[in-house]
Amino acid sequence: MTGAHTLPDPVPAERGTRVRGRGVAVPPPRREHTDTVTDVWDAHYADGNSFSPLRDTERALLAEHAPVPGDGGCALDVGCGVGELARHLAESGYEVDAVDFAPAALARARAEGQPGAVAYHLLDIERDGLDVLSPAYDLITFRLGWAFVRDRTRVMNRLSERLRPGGVVCVITPVVEGVRDGGRSIALDADELGVLCAGWGSAERYDADGLAFVVLRDPVAAPVSWGGKKRPTPHALTGAGVVVTDAAGRVLLGWSVRGVWELPGGKNDPGEGFLEAGVRELAEETGLRVEPGGARLLALLMDSTHGIPRLTGAVRVDAFTGEPAVTEPELVHRWEWHEVADLPTLPQPLFTPSAHVIDTVWPGLLPGLPPVHRYPVSVNSPSDTE
Repeated sequence: MTGAHTLPDPVPAERGTRVRGRGVAVPPPRREHTDTVTDVWDAHYADGNSFSPLRDTERALLAEHAPVPGDGGCALDVGCGVGELARHLAESGYEVDAVDFAPAALARARAEGQPGAVAYHLLDIERDGLDVLSPAYDLITFRLGWAFVRDRTRVMNRLSERLRPGGVVCVITPVVEGVRDGGRSIALDADELGVLCAGWGSAERYDADGLAFVVLRDPVAAPVSWGGKKRPTPHALTGAGVVVTDAAGRVLLGWSVRGVWELPGGKNDPGEGFLEAGVRELAEETGLRVEPGGARLLALLMDSTHGIPRLTGAVRVDAFTGEPAVTEPELVHRWEWHEVADLPTLPQPLFTPSAHVIDTVWPGLLPGLPPVHRYPVSVNSPSDTE
């Protein structure tokens, strides 16, 4: 895209046009007696209002960059208003469809033009079906209306599907630096222009007396990519707790240096799933190795500690090798096998996330637990164990 040029002095608009800033009309204010956006615009046109007239620079850029109409060349003017651009395209040799959702705008457009020169259609480009349109156009134009389109990606996708090979989409729009305070809603900023130009093989921007004249060619249907946002603020704790039992059905607990009994487990490493984290932590903390297919993720448990959200994966290990050993004495004094029936009367406290994991395996075993949100996991995908 080429850079923006110096903006000109204000350009006079048609009689009755409401203008603010550098010669670009602003949308009419919402009236108390109207209920919808369509009503507002219809009243705007019924009152004799319009927008800035088509400029010589716009005509010149269209002549330079729009496809030569030829025999049967078709154009679509979206948000045509009173039809000035649509009539210009017809005079240039195109067969023109022009659409707007305001009946008053189309009534004026038909009255001001030659009968039959343009086919006008009452159509809300965002909400109505597009069957009334031609299946193929050489040129699609949006003049001073793109900023008002809400679902821009969807609208452009559906219209670009109707673009013939070699066809052009032309968006003529105010830009933020060219409007004064209060006109932001009618203009695009650099980011919005970048979004508009994404997904096209060719995207060029020219200056039309302060308006951005954007020429889009060759829509590209590339696979979606992935990306992140800025570095997030630390928000939550995530980890896994592992219930592992011996041949007699006794559960392994460690006496922590923090003065609580807790299951093997710990925090996720970056990019690590809950099941993977549980298996790794079990090996690091106890030396026990999980046999292939010997671990399952039962649920995700959410509570909070010190005002910080905490998410714990409840992992059940059914098959392992080795004997528990203290491999991290700075964290755990010793590991012991406990009878499950003894857990409700342990004389020392259980670490709260471990208690919630135990209650997931043996529901109701530990009454009076603090609140927790429990999300059962019914299926463990292969990626959970990779």
